[in-house]
Amino acid sequence: MNTKKVLKIDIKGVVPTTNGSAVFLGNEEKVFVIYMDPLVGNAISMLIHGAQTERPLTHDLMGMLLTALGAKVERVIINDLKGSTYYGRMIVSVENELQQRKVIELDARPSDCLAMAAQQKSPVYITREVWDEVEDMSAVLRKMQEHKAGEAETSSQELEEREEKDDEETR
Repeated sequence: MNTKKVLKIDIKGVVPTTNGSAVFLGNEEKVFVIYMDPLVGNAISMLIHGAQTERPLTHDLMGMLLTALGAKVERVIINDLKGSTYYGRMIVSVENELQQRKVIELDARPSDCLAMAAQQKSPVYITREVWDEVEDMSAVLRKMQEHKAGEAETSSQELEEREEKDDEETR
């Protein structure tokens, strides 16, 4: 059984970048960024803003499948960070007609974990160990939220530079 200490975090925002999306996550103490592909980033943005699509997206389909099977995403956990690559776990529970409950822990990309958490309105956690490693990006998010053209451009440029740096480190 996993006994790592975790902290609850929320999706604070999603910003498109040149190579994908920057998803801001955190709490009152700190905010950090996970970069991901644009399709999942866009899906997360749509889910947290309640946008409707004409046809179900992949994460909508997965949510419908879970519901049809009587299962749900209990929570997701960002549990590891190696270089600039994050790792996640999705905890799914299902209860059958005999009231027997089964809990499954799945290895998943944090991007998919976050999309499913947004789709299922499930809580998101991060291990204390990973939390202590991430860079605080609260100031960048705050600048972007202020809607001042000059500052927002600077913040977007900062994100682009950080994303390029992370890409170079993973090569």
